[in-house]
Amino acid sequence: MREATIRTDHGDGELAARIAAALAPDNTEEMATTTHGATVETRIERQTTGGLAATVDDYVVNLAVAADLATEQHTDTHE
Repeated sequence: MREATIRTDHGDGELAARIAAALAPDNTEEMATTTHGATVETRIERQTTGGLAATVDDYVVNLAVAADLATEQHTDTHE
């Protein structure tokens, strides 16, 4: 079993909770996301190194989008 733990500090507990909630629907059975104060922690387990790398890559993209939307720093392209 391969595993990775990703921790990100968002400076605010409410913000971390919003980000974790946004990530939860995309979690697979091999993933668990929790918050600890202002920190979002996600543990990922996969059978293969390639599977772990792919899941971590997907998670990091999802995390960036969730953080962007949760902090309202995104730009709206719709008029």
